[in-house]
Amino acid sequence: MATQVFADEELARLREFPEVSREELFRFFTLTPADIAFVAPVRGRGPADRLGLSVALCTLPWLGFVPDKVAAAPPVVVARLADQLKVDASLIRSYGKRAQTCTEHLRLAAQYLGWRSAGALELKELDEFLLARAMEHDSPTLLFRLGCEYLISARVIRPSPDTVVRRVVHAREQAQRETYDRLAHELTPQRCAELDGLLVTDASIRMSRLRWLSTGPVEASAAAVRNEVEKLGFVRSLGADTLDLSVLPAERRRFLATLGRHLTPQALERRDPQRRYPILLTVLAQSAADVLDEVVALFDQALSGKFSAAENRMLAELAERGKTGEDRQALLDELLSIIIDPQIPDEDVGGLIRGEGIGWERLRAAIAQAQPRLPRDHGHLAALDSSYSYLRKFTPAVLSAVRFAGGTAATELLIAVDMLRELNATGRRKVFDDAPTGFVPTKWRGYLDEARKSGNTVAYRHYWELCVLLGLRDGLRTGDVFVPGSRRYADPAAYLLTPEQWEPQRGEFCRLVDKRADPAAALAALTDEWHTAVAELEKMLTTGDGPVRLDEAGDLVISPLTAEDIPTEAIELKAELTEILPYAPIVSLLIELDKRTGYLDCFTHAGGKQTRSPELKRNLIAVLLAYSTNLGLTNMAAASGISYDILAWTARSGTCGRETLRAVNLVIIGYHAGCC
Repeated sequence: MATQVFADEELARLREFPEVSREELFRFFTLTPADIAFVAPVRGRGPADRLGLSVALCTLPWLGFVPDKVAAAPPVVVARLADQLKVDASLIRSYGKRAQTCTEHLRLAAQYLGWRSAGALELKELDEFLLARAMEHDSPTLLFRLGCEYLISARVIRPSPDTVVRRVVHAREQAQRETYDRLAHELTPQRCAELDGLLVTDASIRMSRLRWLSTGPVEASAAAVRNEVEKLGFVRSLGADTLDLSVLPAERRRFLATLGRHLTPQALERRDPQRRYPILLTVLAQSAADVLDEVVALFDQALSGKFSAAENRMLAELAERGKTGEDRQALLDELLSIIIDPQIPDEDVGGLIRGEGIGWERLRAAIAQAQPRLPRDHGHLAALDSSYSYLRKFTPAVLSAVRFAGGTAATELLIAVDMLRELNATGRRKVFDDAPTGFVPTKWRGYLDEARKSGNTVAYRHYWELCVLLGLRDGLRTGDVFVPGSRRYADPAAYLLTPEQWEPQRGEFCRLVDKRADPAAALAALTDEWHTAVAELEKMLTTGDGPVRLDEAGDLVISPLTAEDIPTEAIELKAELTEILPYAPIVSLLIELDKRTGYLDCFTHAGGKQTRSPELKRNLIAVLLAYSTNLGLTNMAAASGISYDILAWTARSGTCGRETLRAVNLVIIGYHAGCC
């Protein structure tokens, strides 16, 4: 069973020492004085045993177990521990000739560190942990890694990889049974027959319904919207919108739905019913929300596409209108030049315009070329009206299949949507007399007013319906309108705490922000505070010499706010702390840092060269010193700060490692100790 998860070579590697990183080397293989005392040469424990025991002592927190061949530990690990124990690293080869020695040392190390062996109780707890994770993740390698991490956190010595793998396989099988048991109440005989029907090829669509539901649209067209609306009606006919799968973790539902979309109908048919039906049920439940989101998104995209095309047509018409109006513009310029000329008497203006100055012929031609005035939106909505027939191919289906809701800001819009849905259902052409128009933007109200005055009910229906559709689109984008049952267009309030969740937290929150939990008392306190502030403002306005005053016109004048003064105590404390900090010559510190770490070599020359001459280094130090002096960095704290800034920059650029930062730390500490 273990070979189903790992190959034999991988299992062998899991029993041995892996490669150790530099961070792990310093983190796990640094002995404390207590550790050195623990491996002290007592009761005949020689240097080789001390070295082997220290390897086991450091390896257990690192890997969660100790490999059988302790002598095969990475050489860098053995060398570091040998250097701390002051013994020869080559002695590790003579360690572990007796198996009892390694076992006894592992027992001592575990007892010293507070670790336990994997007994029946520990393995039962591991099984419970793996089952909980298997309900969320099905990857066996991930479950194996999570199980090993759990054992390390619980300070339990990891058993053999085969044992952990068997536990992982058992947890996956148990998770599958648990999934089926939790969904058993939904898997009635009728439901199972419907789920099996998803795998059968439907002659009308020439594919299985499962593949049909999993195939998304390729463009935002009227046909694509109608196809998605048909999908929505199909999944609702199966009761997918009423399925409650909250008994399963969200990750489990997502995994099963993804698996169902990737597998072919033939592969699902061959699976055991206890695995097939949960997969198909989650696919069906998720399709209800996904298809609903897709319908609304395609509605938005298709409507916006026609809206953008109408804008392009409007701009083209405006450009053409500008070209044809050049003659009228030239005529206007000549008229203005005659009218505003002070040298021409008033009684001669009319004669010049109608006579030799301009002439009747040009005036009549200009009147003949006159065009009607453009509305406030320059004809954008009128251009969209040319796509009204196309929009009618899918908008009634969307309004019929989708229910919209919203807050108080969208009340009139939602009433208009319900009326439009009723108009579509009954075939009525004339808009209801009490149909709301308060949601219509000002730039489009002229269309409705003009159509109503002229009695053109068809034009009024077109413009009113277009305004409803565009308002619905904008409301979905802003969140004023939402779709119940949708994930992408869900109610914004769903992301807030519910009253049940807020109630136990309200007291603690009010205590933290120093507010009263009683709303009546809090409102009364705010009212008193407001009256006090208004009284102070009225008193200030009466005097007329405060930062807020009234000018001669009666307008309120507020003077610019001044910067907040720093308290004297803070200034004195800063000066006192500055005097306490030791002073050190920054140049000496920078030179010492370069000697210890070579950080100046991490800077790249503008020409790309890396070689550093002594003169160049001195110049670079001088530049850094000037930089620090300009910032007022003269004491030890400032020197430490600029050094860390420099090294942090080199670390981010990949030219300076952690060991450099540690060396800088030691140098700064040394300077601090020397100056104190």
